[in-house]
Amino acid sequence: MEILLKNADSVLLMDDAQRELSGADVLIRDGVIAAVGHGLQTAGEVVMATGCVVTPGLVNTHHHLFQTLTRAVPGGQDALLFGWLQALYPIWSRFGPEEMRVSAMVGLAELALSGCSMSSDHLYLYPNGARLEDTIEAASAVGLRFHPTRGAMSIGESDGGLPPDSLVEREADILDDCIRVIDAFHDPREGAMVRVGVAPCSPFSVSRELMRDAAILARDKGVMLHTHLAENDEDIAYSLEKFGCRPGQYAEDLGWTGDDVWHAHCVKLDGQEIDLFARSRTGVAHCPCSNCRLGSGIAPVRQMRDAGVKVGLGVDGSASNDVGNLVAEARQAMLLQRVARGADQMSSREALWIATRGGAEVLGRDDCGQIAVGKRADIAVWDVSGIAAAGSWDKAALLLAGPTGVRDLFVEGRQVVRDGQMVTLDLPRVVEHQNRLAARLMG
Repeated sequence: MEILLKNADSVLLMDDAQRELSGADVLIRDGVIAAVGHGLQTAGEVVMATGCVVTPGLVNTHHHLFQTLTRAVPGGQDALLFGWLQALYPIWSRFGPEEMRVSAMVGLAELALSGCSMSSDHLYLYPNGARLEDTIEAASAVGLRFHPTRGAMSIGESDGGLPPDSLVEREADILDDCIRVIDAFHDPREGAMVRVGVAPCSPFSVSRELMRDAAILARDKGVMLHTHLAENDEDIAYSLEKFGCRPGQYAEDLGWTGDDVWHAHCVKLDGQEIDLFARSRTGVAHCPCSNCRLGSGIAPVRQMRDAGVKVGLGVDGSASNDVGNLVAEARQAMLLQRVARGADQMSSREALWIATRGGAEVLGRDDCGQIAVGKRADIAVWDVSGIAAAGSWDKAALLLAGPTGVRDLFVEGRQVVRDGQMVTLDLPRVVEHQNRLAARLMG
């Protein structure tokens, strides 16, 4: 099957030379980019891209999709991280498979409408029979490329942890289920639609032994590792008190650095930790809106990028953002580096590179994140002929003007969004289902 994107005003390739083509075409064949250039022809479908900017699909490197059911919850709206978690844990303990599946569908559809073609997810609690495959089924229905991670918590309140005891699991059971979901769903092949990772929730919600065992298991299975790290000042203080070292040292000691590891947030990394991540090729999921929402601070993204650290973007959970618009996240990343360090410290194009190619690198997907022959056909088409870009002299500078929603989105060559609407599922019906579930939780 062929689809030809024809006569785009600009095509941002996100290749190593960061080239941009004017008046160009992109030919998709059987889920792969077959040609990029001018005057291309096809006997298949033609999608006119006049008045549009074409980019690789955006990549979301950190999310908690289940949290789309608990946006703007009273009691958690103005809390810092630990207080916010304590307000929400009792609500999450009432979730089950239906809540996990529907909330994931809503969260992934929201991402798709903002130009995201590939998303990770960090699911670290499994109440009332919920399983990782609840979210995998949702991603299949929506049509996004998906990197679910089997998260976990094992230290409950009775042992000095934050989560209620009802939400923690036995560590042996956690490791057994990691093996189960990897064997059942992980696809290591190029072009994979699902890759599973191993992701204990955080250093303050699991034991040192589980962190180490998870790293050993992941490497034995050839999958990636993910967790939260150095998110705020409370996080650093906890690490110093409980472990006698900073989070970067703790991670390194337990095998949690390397090209197969990425950490969420990293707001409070110091210079030595940034150098460690750069040397070890450890990735970072930068979540600017969540960091603002929870008052965690501004991550040192400029320093990370300058040092050579792999950085992608994450919208984080929809209870701590409280939205899942990835192009808006990229704009926020750009603005925060400017407010922290100066207006010349991050361009719109660099922030968009982080949101596409950067995210693909963090997730270990060298087959995605750029528009080049042989790469997967994950492509976003942005209509810059409307009011959001009216008067813009450089419409390819998407993050300075707009739009904040995508016109068309293709994933593995299949159309997921057409003319700003989801085509893979009945979104109004799913949203209605979501709102019924939220009302039930409120009751």
